[in-house]
Amino acid sequence: MALDRNTAPNDLAAFWMPFTSNRQFKKNPRMFVGARDMHYTTADGRQVLDGTAGLWCCNAGHCRPLITEAISRQAAEMDYAPAFQMGHPSAFELANRLVDIAPAGMEHVFYCNSGSEAVDTALKIAIAYHRVRGEGTRTRLIGRERGYHGVGFGGISVGGIVNNRKYFGALLNGVDHLPHTHLPAQNSFVKGQPEHGAHLAEELERIVALHGPETIAAVIVEPMAGSTGVLMPPKGYLEKLREISSKHGILLIFDEVITGFGRLGAPFASQFFGVTPDMITCAKGLTNGVIPMGAVLTTAGVHDAFMQGPEQAIELFHGYTYSGNPIASAAGIATLETYKQERLFERAAELAPYWEEAIHSLAGKPHVIDIRNLGLIGAVELQPIPGEPTKRAFNAFLKAYEKGILIRTTGDIIAMSPPLIISKPEIDTLIGTLGEVLDSLD
Repeated sequence: MALDRNTAPNDLAAFWMPFTSNRQFKKNPRMFVGARDMHYTTADGRQVLDGTAGLWCCNAGHCRPLITEAISRQAAEMDYAPAFQMGHPSAFELANRLVDIAPAGMEHVFYCNSGSEAVDTALKIAIAYHRVRGEGTRTRLIGRERGYHGVGFGGISVGGIVNNRKYFGALLNGVDHLPHTHLPAQNSFVKGQPEHGAHLAEELERIVALHGPETIAAVIVEPMAGSTGVLMPPKGYLEKLREISSKHGILLIFDEVITGFGRLGAPFASQFFGVTPDMITCAKGLTNGVIPMGAVLTTAGVHDAFMQGPEQAIELFHGYTYSGNPIASAAGIATLETYKQERLFERAAELAPYWEEAIHSLAGKPHVIDIRNLGLIGAVELQPIPGEPTKRAFNAFLKAYEKGILIRTTGDIIAMSPPLIISKPEIDTLIGTLGEVLDSLD
């Protein structure tokens, strides 16, 4: 029996909510009961403008017809099919369509169920790749400070957000980290990519010299770091990482769980920046957030290294019960078709200058110490309250919700990444309302 959308659950205790201040939430719940296009509907009937595309994932907006219809049809036709030694057409069709829009050279797709699983899958493929090529000493993984790569043990090991790491023990061995690229003294209030910081990529040479290139399997970075507070790559930074990785035979992995599927105005950020890695992890916008699905895109060189030995042999001992799930595959195909029919990637690129000017209009508002933007993503960084980090931004989040806009906060940074269907008047509403919120903060 479906829950009446106007009736709150009679007990909130059982659900241990992720990345949530559970006690605060359950004293004063914020419940969404419906969604359409750019808006959520709350339990008390208010409309809330989605300034975050859900959790960076609903790039085409909410409850889009092609996607919901495709899910319904597939569920009625075939709900599940195994992906181990069996297949179904839509998983192959989706893979073909992903390859069609991916950077040149990305030719193969390995399915999983989330960005976290995509990262752990890519790390395992990287280590196994070197082993099958006879370089089994390459086991070391390099991440970056302030990086976010999901919540699996591999992802938090290469990740660099302190609170995501410190509670969970020693994590994986043999992991090192590049320095983050946030240089506020030199790059504050920059529009687009900052000028300063490309030299930070050269730290990879220091790590290589410390451990030896023959020990390093892969480097993983977000082309644009999202969950840590929207940090843009300095001009030339990604190019240097690619150059150094190639020089030493190290695989370069771009985590595009956030930046994939139009967020910067191109199918993938690697195309936007003109830098092609050896693997790309993606999820979120792959199915518009409707059904859990993730994927790792690889070059032919990575894939083909495994295609050896007897034909009946399993080449990679890895996978998931739900890899290439039929309903998720149908959602993915319909999502890509929605992006294509509505020119949403192009739309994001066309709206980016308007978005840039709108978000930078908040400069000078109380407590604002930096603003960053690229494509249809942006961040407003606030001065923390002394002794109470995160409180000011969280207060802004609560006030914004009450005023009818959804924003996201990480630390004392407000992050926004609206669905790509947003209009200029809706941008005005989102930024104008946020301005009112900032004016009201203590």
